[in-house]
Amino acid sequence: MKSTDGMGIGAVAARFGLATHVLRHWESVGLLSPERVGDRRRYGPDDLYRVAVILRAKEAGLALEDFRRFIAARDPAARRATLERHHSDLTRRIARARASLEMVESALACTHEDLTECPHFRSVVTRRAEEKAACGQGDMNDVVWRRSLEY
Repeated sequence: MKSTDGMGIGAVAARFGLATHVLRHWESVGLLSPERVGDRRRYGPDDLYRVAVILRAKEAGLALEDFRRFIAARDPAARRATLERHHSDLTRRIARARASLEMVESALACTHEDLTECPHFRSVVTRRAEEKAACGQGDMNDVVWRRSLEY
């Protein structure tokens, strides 16, 4: 690519639906390194691909610092460790989201006038509190709630 080729920051930002300050920030933290012509940034095909990858990583929930560490790692084991941590985090978040969805679906299916009196809804809520306690994720509210059911 010649130094006069490539896209300016405004065109790249518009192409990806970003504000230009986002691209500047990503450059400042080492995620992008577009060519410079004078004081102007010029983004080539590899830079555009990098922007797309950053956006997909963010969409997957990867923090920018984790992504920076991931792409900077020359050791495959270091890259894998970053991804394994993120995988574990995603797995936990998905489990919480599934449990929340189950509770909402149970509430939607309930025909009781008072949702808190619905036996099925109560069982869903109780099961979730027990699951959280079993894997050490419960907090004091879960403990108090579960104990209050015993009376």
